[in-house]
Amino acid sequence: MKIAILASPSGKQEVLDKGIAAGVEILWCGSVKILVATVADVYMDLLFVPDRERTERLMMRAGMPFFINSVADAGIKEEKHFVRINAWPGFLQREYVELVVNGDEQERWTREVFGVLGWKYQAVPNIQGMISARIVSCIVNEAYYTFGDGISSKQEIDTAMKLGTSYPYGPFEWAEKIGLEKIYSLLWELQKTDERYKPAPALENEVLAMKTQ
Repeated sequence: MKIAILASPSGKQEVLDKGIAAGVEILWCGSVKILVATVADVYMDLLFVPDRERTERLMMRAGMPFFINSVADAGIKEEKHFVRINAWPGFLQREYVELVVNGDEQERWTREVFGVLGWKYQAVPNIQGMISARIVSCIVNEAYYTFGDGISSKQEIDTAMKLGTSYPYGPFEWAEKIGLEKIYSLLWELQKTDERYKPAPALENEVLAMKTQ
């Protein structure tokens, strides 16, 4: 099986660290243009962003097994052509890959591809943030509320969370690994229908500061 993958250097390393079964050939692609021009059995866009031009290009491979790293983008018009997976930084390292399938054909794709790769997966509801990204984003957000109120430092909060919950990373370490803008974007979308997800002022201020640098 040939799998064409578009990924960042760190994403590429996560795929390699997860392990590739014998008989699978990975074709690494450096751009969307190269990805869709590559002849393969399966396609993965681990750098997906939901802009019109990119989606139209990916649709050139409609009908082929196609997986996109689309955590916050539930409900995109073309979703029946893609399997959404959670490939946020660090999440491919987990035992199960979190993903959303739409219909029997996508379920068949996923079962066959992941079976050949030797990877385990867990299908989750078709919602923004899936499950684990929602949870981690909420933890990060609450940590920023605590930090913003001057209750504790980032390092102290990270240490307390790791010691108290046995999490592999503290909330601020998660934010750095995933990318604070990704977390903020997800929270911003979720808070439109549920105020519990409203981004903490300290988190929002950091994101705004990053954008003005």
